[in-house]
Amino acid sequence: MKKAVLLAFAFLCGLHGGAQAQNPAHRWFEEARFGMFVHFGPYSVLCDGEWALHQKSLTFEDYKKLQHIFDPRLFDAAQWVRIAKSAGMKYIILTSRHHDGFSNWDTKQSDWNIMNTPYGKDLIRQLADECHKQGIKLGLYYSLLDWGREDYSHATGRTGQKTGRAVQKEWSSYVDFMKAQLTELLTNYGEIAAIWFDGEWDQLPEEHDSRFSHEHSKVNWHFGEIYDLIHRLQPDCMIANNHHLPALPGEDYQAFEKDLPGETTGAGFGVHQTVSERMPLETCETINNSWGYRLTDNSFKSKKELVHLLVRAAGYGANLLLNVGPKPTGEIDETSVERLKAVGEWTSAWGKTIYGTRGGYLKPQPWGAVTQQGDKIYIHVLAMEGDRLTLPCPYKIRSAAWLNVNGRLTWKQDKKGGTTFVFDAPLNEIDSIIEVIIK
Repeated sequence: MKKAVLLAFAFLCGLHGGAQAQNPAHRWFEEARFGMFVHFGPYSVLCDGEWALHQKSLTFEDYKKLQHIFDPRLFDAAQWVRIAKSAGMKYIILTSRHHDGFSNWDTKQSDWNIMNTPYGKDLIRQLADECHKQGIKLGLYYSLLDWGREDYSHATGRTGQKTGRAVQKEWSSYVDFMKAQLTELLTNYGEIAAIWFDGEWDQLPEEHDSRFSHEHSKVNWHFGEIYDLIHRLQPDCMIANNHHLPALPGEDYQAFEKDLPGETTGAGFGVHQTVSERMPLETCETINNSWGYRLTDNSFKSKKELVHLLVRAAGYGANLLLNVGPKPTGEIDETSVERLKAVGEWTSAWGKTIYGTRGGYLKPQPWGAVTQQGDKIYIHVLAMEGDRLTLPCPYKIRSAAWLNVNGRLTWKQDKKGGTTFVFDAPLNEIDSIIEVIIK
């Protein structure tokens, strides 16, 4: 017997893909669907990921010696942007400052910055200028926690306890420090599309505790003041906060880490995140298994895996923010470049089925995902056995045809909206796309 996949009408919820951006200036974000995340800093020298200071139980005094070694002399901002654009990415989020507190720009608030390395050049200045030149959006990751500063509340934090800090200075000083740095970033580098916060979880109870909520934080982050500052300096700058919790007022989109919105794989952090119905969505994921450069991590995702991530994210109405961790020299490694080029071949041909779309009327399923734009529905068949797919459809169908399969597609819609598509040719090995035109 020919195998069919029948999807229950229980999944129907109209266009589930989330609310449109409330600020018209943010519409670019929901049209983008694909961005590049970059983790880069002194930790890259250790070739063991961005958490090396914490995981190796290094003292901050020893770790700061990297300032005399970190020399990304082969960094080429134009090349980074070209690599992103060739993959079909529409924006870049760079770590301006990670948990080690090192600043990748010419900050006046701390000597622990890129200007005091052998390299001695402002990375953010170069990347901002090149993004503006090449017409790609730039956002900045900013860590809320700091494993080195004594005015960060390290005594109540869950990480960085062995870095050798003996004095606990005033928390208000740390909040003022963050405000001053954010002011620099938002006044000295032209348009900044987003500020991407991370680290609130450091001051919350044990990870994955079901009692997780913002109210359990052991410090007052002054998020209202910080968010108001950002929106005052650049009203169109979007704010995301990777706290793994429900969104706070003032945040402009909701970030998910290593889980697609609403999914809990066990590898990600979405277990306590309710998917917002009013905000744009984004999932960040690694191209291999590491955020910062790790010499021994060769577990690079294949072109097929990356395209499926991108398509399934779009099926949820979300962007995919795909991370690369450049080598300490400043170059993006060859395998990452090769994988991104391969994904770019797909986005160049079929990007119209994800860019500018909303999540379809069905959430992604084991067989694939649905995206929608205007009177067009794109059915992405990612994993199918058999020769037919049966699913509900709340619209009357005018036509249906393959976009990238050399074969005939027949379909039949019953009076209740159930539609069966019958295939008579081998499917595409990565993604077989049906374009449905509705009446």
